[in-house]
Amino acid sequence: MDLFFHYLSQPYLITGIVYTVLITCYGLVGGVVMGIVLAVMQLSRFRVLASFARGYAIIFRGTPLILQMIFCYNALPMIGIRLSAIEAASLALALNEAPFIAEIIRANVIAVDRGQILAGQALGMRPLSIMLRIVVPQAIRTMVPGLGNEAVSALKNSSLASVVSVQELTLRSTQLASATFDFFSIFFASGLMYLLLTGAIAVIQLVVESALDLERQKTGNYFARLLPWHRSGRADGVTADPVSPVAAAEAPLPPATAKASRPVDKEKRWAALASSRPAVEIRELRKSYSGRVVLDGLTLDMRIGEVVALLGPSGSGKSTLLRCINHLETWDSGEIEVLGRRIGTSPNGRTLSPRAIANERASIGVGLVFQNFNLFGHLTAKENIAGPMRWVQGLSVREADRRASELLARVGLSHRAEALPRHMSGGQQQRVAIARALAPNPAILLLDEPTSALDPELVSEVLEVIRRLAVEDGLTMVISTHQIGFARDVADRAVFLADGAIVEQGAAEEMLVRPKNARTAQFLQIMENEAG
Repeated sequence: MDLFFHYLSQPYLITGIVYTVLITCYGLVGGVVMGIVLAVMQLSRFRVLASFARGYAIIFRGTPLILQMIFCYNALPMIGIRLSAIEAASLALALNEAPFIAEIIRANVIAVDRGQILAGQALGMRPLSIMLRIVVPQAIRTMVPGLGNEAVSALKNSSLASVVSVQELTLRSTQLASATFDFFSIFFASGLMYLLLTGAIAVIQLVVESALDLERQKTGNYFARLLPWHRSGRADGVTADPVSPVAAAEAPLPPATAKASRPVDKEKRWAALASSRPAVEIRELRKSYSGRVVLDGLTLDMRIGEVVALLGPSGSGKSTLLRCINHLETWDSGEIEVLGRRIGTSPNGRTLSPRAIANERASIGVGLVFQNFNLFGHLTAKENIAGPMRWVQGLSVREADRRASELLARVGLSHRAEALPRHMSGGQQQRVAIARALAPNPAILLLDEPTSALDPELVSEVLEVIRRLAVEDGLTMVISTHQIGFARDVADRAVFLADGAIVEQGAAEEMLVRPKNARTAQFLQIMENEAG
């Protein structure tokens, strides 16, 4: 035992630890940098870059690290690149780690719910902003365990640097054991040193995971405040305590305003809308997926201030139509103008870049509420609303928070301002999504089956929020829905779609009570039977 402690403290082995740590750190840093580049290349739209990255991964994952170290140390000098033993070992370790780290990064990036990316696009966020503020902060939390395992693997693989005569821990242990013939004590001490190093990596991993834990983040974390996805927290700088089950219970909506409580004169409103200018003009719109026609020469106008209900069976093209209006989907032929402008196309007819399209969405003002909420999972309810206003509209933190608080109060969710989406009910999440879409004061609000993902008891609260918006704000709204009673009460016009074409349209009160088309009548009958 005395010999064991003697070897454990020997400077000869301690020097080996220093070389081991140096090679590991250099290899990991280089591997992470190269891994990020390879991951970006594989995620790129350019096939040449993606093919190069995959080819690199096949080569360096398919050959032993020991051969790569020999190549860097002995073969590179033949082409004029001379490296020291430590440099060659570090380079080889970095080249070897890069494809593994790239796969960890790529896997966690593509695992982020695509609905959140679509939500960012609908809000007018640019591609880089979506990546830095939506995708990366969620991906990085899930990739930490994988990167921790890779760091441990790199530490153990550093022992192969002995093949190019680097005096790292394993080589020094072997040399010392050969000189003293005390193999057991020396290698036991060496193994304990490796265990301490890997234990340090495990502790660092736990600290990082704790720092990135959404449940434990504090606004006073100054390192976190430097990150581009930092959650600003409350405007007063105080982090809210976790909401109790009692406080988290469904809260009623605030009382309706006098305007929202007053019955709507549909005939007078219909006459007023007839003189309004078009908000959305769609001409001969055609769209297909893999040869299956989704929109078949659809032509439709929607006027400013009008509430249009899109009805139709699943697969009739309602969701695709809404996404085409906001240019989240491209189409095969036809034209769409929103407030006299074509989103995604320049005046000379050329397709705009994703960045330019994002700018157009933000400037024209077309909000979109998704059926699956698509809230940003790493942000609180308030930050889901305030964040895009800071990133897209350029509002200050204080002004964005004030606007977010007003909207949350309007949808009856002030008590859930600091709650993460996973701690809210489906109805609450959809109300936050509606508030987020309203935040930039859009000229047109699109709602894609806003109640289809909700439990029946939560549907009424969301429908009431939408009804009040239609009456109080006079927004131009296009609602895809199966709620026939709601469409009859709120919508000015109903449009029935089937097989990507308009079968019938007209004043909602008239068409939904006395349809003229047999297919429309059959659909309405089925919906009423299901509701009953």
